Amino acid sequence: MLETSARLLKLLSLLQTPRDWSGTTLAGELGVGVRTVRRDVDKLRNLGYPVEAVPGVAGYRLGAGASLPPLLLDDEEAVAVAIGLRGSAAGGVAGLEESSVRALTKLEQVLPSRLRHRVRLLQSVAVPAAQGAVVDPEVLLAVAAVCRDHQRLRFDYQSHDGTASVRTTEPHRLVHTGRRWYLTAWDLDREDWRTYRLDRMTPRIPTGPRFTPREVPELSLVGAGIASGGYRYQAVFRMQAPAVEVADRLASSVATVEAVDESTCLVRTGSNSLDELVLHMGLLGWAFEVVSPPEVADHARSVAARLAGA
Repeated sequence: MLETSARLLKLLSLLQTPRDWSGTTLAGELGVGVRTVRRDVDKLRNLGYPVEAVPGVAGYRLGAGASLPPLLLDDEEAVAVAIGLRGSAAGGVAGLEESSVRALTKLEQVLPSRLRHRVRLLQSVAVPAAQGAVVDPEVLLAVAAVCRDHQRLRFDYQSHDGTASVRTTEPHRLVHTGRRWYLTAWDLDREDWRTYRLDRMTPRIPTGPRFTPREVPELSLVGAGIASGGYRYQAVFRMQAPAVEVADRLASSVATVEAVDESTCLVRTGSNSLDELVLHMGLLGWAFEVVSPPEVADHARSVAARLAGA
């Protein structure tokens, strides 16, 4: 009995991954025959799990059900879990944002439409208390789904200066910095990796065809795009301090640090405020100079004059 229960749980776990499974492949994963797989699938169906037959490959996949599968949750509990996950995904609980999106994507895949409507209704009348950019949960879920399923995504995008454009991408993954959600994706028109703020994005439906994921870029390149790419002002500073000490004071979502030599490093960061850029570097406590751009250097001289006059 225990072996059968454990096998059913493993079968359900396999079916929850976004792909079509042939009966032969499932049999190999479970270490049983194809006939046993067929019986186990029937047991899952009897329990309420919407296991669909895939024509042409003699296989199976887990579909969206007309009723919520038996997850030991009633309707009220399912709505409460979905609302809680949406709040956590928006940054309500530090460190749980990305895992909350993954869990919410799985839950909404099988959530009945009547419950999905109640979740959206409650979400629409709730007022978030957190400060910062607000991301539409529907946008967050749509982008999470295409990242999971490796589908191309087209969306309308507004840059920091208000310029509107349409982007066609191969989405890689979502990144949460504690303040904002970003999408890291391969931009097909620009033929390069880019980072996009989700609060400036409006996905176009339907999504595009599936694609083969590209080799993931170095984490430092992705971090550089998040640290400065979404801001009006992007600056480079030369700090008179070892890179390891400076990096210890600056989060990777705020700035990227590159060693020049043992006692000097370059800091790349961004902000929508010139004052914030200059004062942030000044408060670190090390001597520094502005490498670029010229307007940041001019503003640093202006701030220094005001402070000297005080």
